[in-house]
This record gives sequence, C-alpha cells and structure tokens, in this order.
Amino acid sequence: MANSNAKGDRRERELVNELDDRDFAVMRAPASGSATDRELPDVLAGNADRFYAIEAKSSSGDPIYLTGEEVEALVYFSRNFGAKPRIGVRFDREGWYFFHPADLHVTDGGNYRVKKETALADGTDMEELTGGPEKADLDDY
Repeated sequence: MANSNAKGDRRERELVNELDDRDFAVMRAPASGSATDRELPDVLAGNADRFYAIEAKSSSGDPIYLTGEEVEALVYFSRNFGAKPRIGVRFDREGWYFFHPADLHVTDGGNYRVKKETALADGTDMEELTGGPEKADLDDY
C-alpha cells in the first residue's frame, strides 16, 4: 500500500504545481486523519475568480472509485468553506480531468466511479478549470 500512497502523493504534488503555474494559490491538506475527525479535501486552490476544493485520485488505467462518504465529505466541506467541489482524476499518460460530484456515475452500492474514457470524453481539463493556459514564460516570446 505504501507504494500507491507514494504515487498518490506525487500526483497530488504534480496537481499543486500545475495549479501554481496557473497563478492559483494552492495548498495540500494534511494527510487524512491527522488534523481532524472530518475528512479534508486533498487540495484547496483559488485565485480572485475561482475557488476549488479538490479530491484527487489517480490510476494506471482501471476505473477510479470513491466512496459515498468521501464525496459527501467533499461536498460538505466545500459548501461550508465557499469552494466549488471537484473530483480530480489522472490516469497514467494523461492529464488531470475534473468533475463536479453530481456528474459522476453512482454505482448500485452508492460509490462513485470514473472510467478513463469518461474522463477523456466528458471531464473538464486543466485549462478549462483554471480559465486559461499557463502563464507565459519569457522563452515563449
């Protein structure tokens, strides 16, 4: 399990760096269970126009599942904090895609599922989420 946690941590740091590159103020929440009894979203990100609470999940290619409790906790936190809840998913060799929890498939067991093909077809990509491309570097001119 430690291996997948290390990969998840790396993916979360990638997400933080991508949002930072797009001029968002970003912070990762402390590891689950260490700060509070309530679940916190993985990443908080905002600029003057947009503010998100993001639950980040990654997979090599298999569908990504979230429990109903994870999604409920995200929506609850977001509502109280004044952020838009988003599920961020990243499959190997693809970018990040984002979903509002209401747009996810709910399984018969009450869990939430995102398939890779659904993410690529219907997900909001980083540019759309953040309202534009990365800030330009000097060597872009």
